[in-house]
Amino acid sequence: MRKYENSSKPVLWAMGVVLTGLVAGCSGGDGGGGGGVTANAQPGTLSVSLTDAPACGYDQVNVTVSRVRVHRSSSAEPGDAGWTDIPLDPPQKINLLDLNDPTQPDLALRRLGQETALPAGHYTQVRLVLVRNENSVVLTTTPPNQTEIPLDTPSGVQSGIKLVNEFDVEPDQHVDLLLDFDACKSIVKTGNGRYKLKPVIKVIPYVLNGIEGFIDPARLSSYAVVSAQINGEIVRATVPNAQTGKFFLARLPGYPLPGDFPVHYDVVITAQNSPTNNCCATAVIAGVPVSSSTRTTTISTQLAPFQLQSSGFHTIGDTVTLINPPPVDDRDDATVAVAAKQALSGGPTVTVRSQVATVNDGTAPVGDYGYGLVLPTAAPSRASYGPLPIVPSATDQGSAAGMYTVHGSAQTPTATYATQAPVPASVNISAVDRLGQDFTLAP
Repeated sequence: MRKYENSSKPVLWAMGVVLTGLVAGCSGGDGGGGGGVTANAQPGTLSVSLTDAPACGYDQVNVTVSRVRVHRSSSAEPGDAGWTDIPLDPPQKINLLDLNDPTQPDLALRRLGQETALPAGHYTQVRLVLVRNENSVVLTTTPPNQTEIPLDTPSGVQSGIKLVNEFDVEPDQHVDLLLDFDACKSIVKTGNGRYKLKPVIKVIPYVLNGIEGFIDPARLSSYAVVSAQINGEIVRATVPNAQTGKFFLARLPGYPLPGDFPVHYDVVITAQNSPTNNCCATAVIAGVPVSSSTRTTTISTQLAPFQLQSSGFHTIGDTVTLINPPPVDDRDDATVAVAAKQALSGGPTVTVRSQVATVNDGTAPVGDYGYGLVLPTAAPSRASYGPLPIVPSATDQGSAAGMYTVHGSAQTPTATYATQAPVPASVNISAVDRLGQDFTLAP
């Protein structure tokens, strides 16, 4: 059994890359489906911007981008013909955490490279190309330490991180794609203190809709994070504006299918706990509707911001073991995600904390990973969406206080581990830390 310090482990949050296409024109004989494009139309243009949401446990997450590539074939290899490139000359080193507040006037977007000609047609692959040895992290420490730690970066990023996603470029039309770069799942700490970059990126809708509100500015020093969740899964997360406390959960997709509206999200507000800071209990606003791909729902105002109640904390943790590996045993090269979920009285169930577990190097058995989740012990506050002001209350939530279930999943280069044993069961941390919470994951 491993012992953990009472240090904060904030929830996994996502970061994103925006691929914005201003498209007009086409070319005939595209070989990959031209979408009815005429042969003599002029090519359009493609431009790229960058955005971000908060990451866990880092003051900086630096990536150096050299170009973005698009192709009409999902099976095209880097050396094949038919690629359209957006080069960055010189490559840009970007601290993604400088772009994590979408309440900024520019919506936390940063343009990358120049507009590039792009023939109209049907595209099925995007590659984000990073410079291999120019990526790093800076850890969150007290007092602050701005030392950059190199990220061990796989050679494959030099040919591009492959993303398979279909989109059409029509003549005289504008196409927007948003690439969601999940920082916490992409950065894996090994037991020997090194950090690996294992990029996890997905394509999500670009549309500017969302949920906005305010939290009490007095809680901003407690590293508050706001997330939009469905069935306890985080869809989007953000940090409030450092001066005003305003948050904006931007670009929320339809569910279960894009464009299937209205969508109802549970908005979850958490903050950091530490031995010297008893902030904060979780607050949840359930069933917040986003009624279209272009509408923003307001759930609190600057005059009546959400309050976060004080709370003590305890830790759940120990070991996750990956079992029953495939013939190629790559269990020590996994990304293992662990989440602590809490079932509120009257619903919903939400994720309060999550993290990427650390591989146990040295003499530990292959496939052993350690985790430690610091969680509030006070009852969560809850409110259902309705007319403003919405005031979450801990009334009737006493049975949820200190009660959590731990859920895990893992991905290696060759296998997905999703079968957990024993089945997740409630653990009560109201009075003490609950270490020794071991479980296994099988493919």
